[in-house]
Amino acid sequence: MNITRLSILLFSFNSLLLTSCHAATYDIPEKEMMTQPEKTETATFGSGCFWCSEAIFQLLKGVIKVEPGYSGGARANPTYEQVSSGATGHAEVIQVSYNPDIISFEELLEVFWSTHDPTTLNRQGADVGTQYRSVIFYHNEQQRQLAETYKARLDSSGAWTNPIVTEISPFKAFYPAESYHHDYYNRNSQAPYCTYVIVPKLDKFRKVFKDKVRKP
Repeated sequence: MNITRLSILLFSFNSLLLTSCHAATYDIPEKEMMTQPEKTETATFGSGCFWCSEAIFQLLKGVIKVEPGYSGGARANPTYEQVSSGATGHAEVIQVSYNPDIISFEELLEVFWSTHDPTTLNRQGADVGTQYRSVIFYHNEQQRQLAETYKARLDSSGAWTNPIVTEISPFKAFYPAESYHHDYYNRNSQAPYCTYVIVPKLDKFRKVFKDKVRKP
């Protein structure tokens, strides 16, 4: 767990969290898929805007697929409008399929915690509501222990002035978001929101995590 490295890098990412946002999905190219290893694991993260978080995670080596959706609520198959109302209890999340032989869950946690503000309860920048909460939905006991340990060490490191409020809860269900949310950044990279909000975050991410970013 590279807490020291993460502490140093948090400030530059935190400066980009002041604008409202919403997801992208990434599937590996068909040629690469033919040699895709069978071993895969799943991680589910909520860090506010799923347009932004998915655009980031899709760049990582070892990530096979990223899908935007909803998790953590009481209603089955919720719509975006229902989730946005805050009434369903769901969070906007990304479901990440990854090869643990290439990228570990701990490395995914490092990316997760360094690319959003985990100290603002039910809020990321201008996005306010329980649907934007910082949350990790763990799929097994190992993920729970790693998330809890990393959170405690990061909290005690002083990387953030305020306490980390990231929720760590058991995974129960994932509901894919509507098709227009999928691959949003890749399909709308010239849109003003993507240009002014997502692109600067991706540029910083590529520089900070250049050893983990897949080649174009």
